[in-house]
Parts: sequence; structure tokens; C-alpha cells
Amino acid sequence: MTLAAFAKDTRHAFTENPLTLVAFVIFTFLVICALIGPSVVPYDPLMTDSNARMMPPSAEHWFGTDQLGRDIFSRVIVAARLDLGMAVTAVAISFCLGTALGAIAGYRGGFVDQLIGRVFDTIMAFPLFVLAMGIVAALGNSVVNIIIATVIINLPFYGRYARAEVNVRRDAPYVEAARMGGNGSVRILTRHIVPNILPPMMVQASLNMGWAILNAAGLSFIGLGVRPPEAEWGIMVSEGASYIFSGEWWTFFFPGMALVLAVFCFNLLGDGLRDMIDPRRRT
Repeated sequence: MTLAAFAKDTRHAFTENPLTLVAFVIFTFLVICALIGPSVVPYDPLMTDSNARMMPPSAEHWFGTDQLGRDIFSRVIVAARLDLGMAVTAVAISFCLGTALGAIAGYRGGFVDQLIGRVFDTIMAFPLFVLAMGIVAALGNSVVNIIIATVIINLPFYGRYARAEVNVRRDAPYVEAARMGGNGSVRILTRHIVPNILPPMMVQASLNMGWAILNAAGLSFIGLGVRPPEAEWGIMVSEGASYIFSGEWWTFFFPGMALVLAVFCFNLLGDGLRDMIDPRRRT
């Protein structure tokens, strides 16, 4: 697809579904926060101030301060880099690995298909968040282990879909023509089959981004994710939840809204991405 064609499809997606434009604006803002947020925030997100504890939102502290006097606005902005970084890394790895395993299983069939399928079935047999909790509890709560847990629980989504689609296409006429032309199995998969199944899988990846953010935040909320005092949305919601009934609503509201916006953004981007890359939607 040329750049001009992609720009045309993008304009079509924005005009047909204005919410896609809203999601793109939110996504751009989140990316900017992740890239330059730590350099432009007004306060050090880890700096405590006992004289500024539990201050409500004001001109000095836009989102107020928490129980240690830390500026919540600075912490919410800085946390975007960590949360988005974990989600993007986990989804990218699970997308590539799951697609590769599913494509191999669907193309080869037989014992290889059964073995990879049973692995996916075993993962899906567990409640996925509970499985993520178990993995992080066993390996230790760190950023790397959260990413590993998220990759594992996301593998079946891509693997099972890729397996089904490749299994349908492996005997298609254009695949037979490529095979008769002397192409090997790897070339047939990478050049002829997998590119045709990428559009719906990319939409799934966009939807999984929001779920990956929620997964990381949920693990941090229950104490199995990123460790305090690191700025992370789940930790901030967890710390602020204990002050719900005492009236300090800003301690959990703003990090919670950051989570809502991120998940809302990626869910809507999935619809727009489908319109941009699916030829049937452009006709």
C-alpha cells in the first residue's frame, strides 16, 4: 500500500467514524506523555512533601497530592511511559510469537498442530488473570515478569486465530501456485499466507492493548505488579482507594480516568484500524 493510499484510507476512517479521530487524538496524547512526559512534568513524581499531604486539586497541584505529598498530575503523566511500554512490549511479543506458532500449526497439521493446540488449550483452561497472578507470584513482581505473564496469557488469542486461518488457506489455489513455482514452506507462509490474515489480527492486537494495560494495572492494584514508589496507574488507584470514604476523591479518580481513557482509546482504534486495512471496508 502506498503512502497516498494509506492517507486516503485514514481520511475515510476518520470521516466515516468520528470516534476514530477522537481515539487517535487520545492515542497521540498518550504517546507524547510517554515520550516526553517525564521531562516536562512540574514535579518529581517520587518527591515527597509532608507539608503538602492530601491537598485537593489547585493551581499549584492540578490533580492534587497524595498521602505522601507527591504531585498526582506528575505521577499520572510519568506513569504513561511505564504502562504503555509494558502493554506495547507484551502485545508485540505475543502477536509475533502467537502468529508464528499458529501459522506453523495450521500449515503443518498432524502432531505439530496437536502439540501446539494443546499448549494453547492448557493456557485457556485457566482464568487468564488468575494465571497471570500465579506467574508473577512465582517469578517475582517486576516489570519483566509482568510482561512475561501478559505474553503467555495473550498467546492463544493470536495462535488459535492464525491456526484456523492458515488451515483454511494452505490448500488455496494461490498457495498451490506458489508451491508449484518452487517456493518453500517458509516463503509460502511469510509471503503468501500470513500477510492475508494480518488485518483482523492487527485489530485484535489493538483491542488487546487496552486489556494488557488493565492486566498490568490490576496486578499492581493487588500488590503483584510494579512495586511502590514507582509511578504506575494501578498502584495509584490502589493507594487512593483507601481514601474513598474520607473524601479525598482525587487520589484515585485521576489515575483511574487515565486507565479509562487508555482502554477507551485502544478499543476505538481497533474499529478505525479495521476500516483502514480491511479492503472490504474501503469499497
